Amino acid sequence: MSELHSTLRPGRLLIGGEWLSAQNGATRATVNPATEEKITDVADGGEADVELAVQAARKAFDSGPWTQKMTAADRGRALYKLAQLIAGPHRDELAELETLDCGKPISETKNIDIPMVAEMFEYFAGWSTKIHGDTIPPRGNAFTYTLREPIGVIGVIVPWNFPALMASWKIAAALAAGNTIILKPAELTPLTALRIGGLALEAGIPPGVLNVITGKGTVIGRPLVRHAGVDKISFTGSTPVGQEIMREAAGTVKRLTLELGGKSPNVVFADADLEAAVRGAATGIFYNKGEVCAAGSRLFIEESVRDEFLEKLKGRAEALKYGDPFDPKTRLGPQISAGQRDSILGYVAKGRSEGASVMTGGEAPSGKGYFVKPTILAGNNDMTVAREEIFGPVVVAIPFGSFEDAVRLSNTTAFGLASGVWTRDVKKAHRYARQVKAGTVWVNTYNMYDPSVPFGGFKASGFGRELGAEAVHNYTETKSVWIDLN
Repeated sequence: MSELHSTLRPGRLLIGGEWLSAQNGATRATVNPATEEKITDVADGGEADVELAVQAARKAFDSGPWTQKMTAADRGRALYKLAQLIAGPHRDELAELETLDCGKPISETKNIDIPMVAEMFEYFAGWSTKIHGDTIPPRGNAFTYTLREPIGVIGVIVPWNFPALMASWKIAAALAAGNTIILKPAELTPLTALRIGGLALEAGIPPGVLNVITGKGTVIGRPLVRHAGVDKISFTGSTPVGQEIMREAAGTVKRLTLELGGKSPNVVFADADLEAAVRGAATGIFYNKGEVCAAGSRLFIEESVRDEFLEKLKGRAEALKYGDPFDPKTRLGPQISAGQRDSILGYVAKGRSEGASVMTGGEAPSGKGYFVKPTILAGNNDMTVAREEIFGPVVVAIPFGSFEDAVRLSNTTAFGLASGVWTRDVKKAHRYARQVKAGTVWVNTYNMYDPSVPFGGFKASGFGRELGAEAVHNYTETKSVWIDLN
């Protein structure tokens, strides 16, 4: 592990291409959630470090080579080089760091997360040369056109459930559009962000274009949001924090992209392929130990197949291997922290008190690590466990009678991030997809993503879109130009 740590510049921040200690000299430990042991120390930054990072990013945007000398093609080549570094010589290293820091099974970090990070940079590298405006024929004798220009300095704040992947969604699109970035990883999972920052320098991305500052959200996140030198905040995290960011950003009228919480419905009709739906329901809630914003945490099952379906899902849940995330056979790692584990167990207790029955799980196994057993609750849509985001491997199974019931129950929530529907009836699938209030609808599948397909929420799940052309446009300003031809 010492070799891994030496690549991180432990206890340092990446600002203006230099590895600096926090101005206050403070550090703190980052902890392995599977063993509860310290991994290494990282800088515990403060407001002074935010100021330095803003100055570096501002300079890189206003007068640096990223915007003044490098062409769009040059930027694309640098992003593609970063993709190659991540996919090739550093894939295993980044996967091991991610598994150490947040407890994801190594089979996921090595085969899914880190390859997808590389794919993000590769995809958006191609966008660098394809960002353009339009020529518009107005009335009168004038020539008009639009320009799409980078916004400027982007504050990127990412969560602890997909540390590297969520960072890549935002960084790749923002850099392709020509912006500069201050990346604030989650307090609990800073390691891959620091390493990717170093690799960006190796790839030829100039100093100051990607800065990485670590520390508490309340200490460095708030001044980053408030700072007049930051032009936009792109945030993924909980809805309450997103609401606070909106309030704090109002003073400087900042641009915002907010990808927030969810309580996504996963609907199984009686005419579905039940075996496929069981696999999809398990993936929808137990993947990444349920720490997924789009998790299918409300499972609606048509009454005529409810008992059969739940018996199959129970067997699948109980067969999942949890434990050491470095074991290739492990499918369920620990929750991110003791606090998160206790919050999940508190929700299970709340569910019991409101009348939910625990079909399996609902407890933490003995021993080290912040583990929670995969849990199935049988309940109804009015319970707290069906209304609030638990963010753990806990699904609430709820029966329904008709198509109209399924749509009504699905939409009875403050959230609108994602939904799944399982049916062999293509008309029914399309009808449901049109009527459900959700930013993504998966039909006969769940948790599918691609760099080219937009992702984001309705209602309290946020606004703006990650991925695809919409993400690139979210990191640009549109300028209209009029030329009088009289």
